[in-house]
Amino acid sequence: MKYIIILGDGMADEPIAELGGKTPLQAANKPNIDKLAALGCSGMLKTIPEGFTPGSEIANLAVLGYDVPKVFEGRGSLEAASMGIDIEDGEMAMRCNLICIENGKIKNHSAGHISNEEASELIEFLNKELSDEVVRFFPGVSYRHLLKMKGGNKHLECTPPHDVPGTPFANVMIKALAAEAEATATRLNELTLKSQQLLENHLVNIRRKAAGKDPANSIWLWSPGYRPQMKTINQLFGVKSGAVISAVDLIKGIGVYAGLRPIVVEGATGLYNTNYEGKAQAAIDALRTDDFVYLHIEASDEAGHEGDVALKVKTIEYLDSRVVKPIFDEVSKWEEPVTIAILPDHPTPCSIRTHTANPVPFVIYRPGQQSDSVLIYDEFEAQKGSYGMLQSQEFMQILLN
Repeated sequence: MKYIIILGDGMADEPIAELGGKTPLQAANKPNIDKLAALGCSGMLKTIPEGFTPGSEIANLAVLGYDVPKVFEGRGSLEAASMGIDIEDGEMAMRCNLICIENGKIKNHSAGHISNEEASELIEFLNKELSDEVVRFFPGVSYRHLLKMKGGNKHLECTPPHDVPGTPFANVMIKALAAEAEATATRLNELTLKSQQLLENHLVNIRRKAAGKDPANSIWLWSPGYRPQMKTINQLFGVKSGAVISAVDLIKGIGVYAGLRPIVVEGATGLYNTNYEGKAQAAIDALRTDDFVYLHIEASDEAGHEGDVALKVKTIEYLDSRVVKPIFDEVSKWEEPVTIAILPDHPTPCSIRTHTANPVPFVIYRPGQQSDSVLIYDEFEAQKGSYGMLQSQEFMQILLN
């Protein structure tokens, strides 16, 4: 038996008036996912442990079967693994967003989904102006970058920028949670304020504003941590070989620590215009040689953060027709059976434009297994499934059983 998890980031939502009281999953035309629900078994999964904020870093670790309180060390250190950046003893890593601030408020967390080329130019500029023997910036993808700090103390209260659109940035700057972290908090806030001075009139932003685009006029630092101590999927579950496919450094980084082979797909953007077909083909090719594939599609989450209901429905339909269908059609021809699981990591309701900790619906299709009574995949039908309500690590244990 081989296994693939197809994860539609942030797919789950809440009933929306403009969809006639339906969720995007209920409103979307998704015959292929519904087919797997009818052929398989459904349930609900609680991916956010008590005491943790509902971030993708927490939820994806939980989906992959990790005991989050024991292994989580911040988002930055996970993304560093994907970027090939070592986090050494005595070093702290943090996510460094390029964001747009307007009238003193956080307009968006992505600087209008700035391009890789523009972002890289800005991060290299900040590195030249602000880095020293203690701090250094590393360019990533679009708005997602990394800061590494020697001697940094991770006991900080940091606010993810996607959680607070429309909030005055000064109200959500970094605060120390312990006296020994005060110096770290002060230095990081100084970097943020200096970045605003440096970026405001950078040529990249002058051009963006002239084109009617949001400027990347501030960094935003969050999710600090040290190097995580994680066992591999092989050590946890005996999976001999696996691959991770994602446009997002965070997910690839989790995969690296999990012992999964990261696969880069040309044209994978993390947005609705990502290369769905390329990612589906990469997953099929990986399944020919590997026992386990983790295929992550970011688009629905970004649509939720934008509060774009129509786009979120479209991203689900794209996932259905351009990813699930070709994978299911192909592996159904194989002699060696392939178990397919579909789920989000967390909800990203369009109404609030951020994540929630509510349980998510999942379906597991295992060739030859008796199906349950659920015929459609959504947040409410899955509650009737035979798997009931699972907690984080239980999902992988059941999937690989």
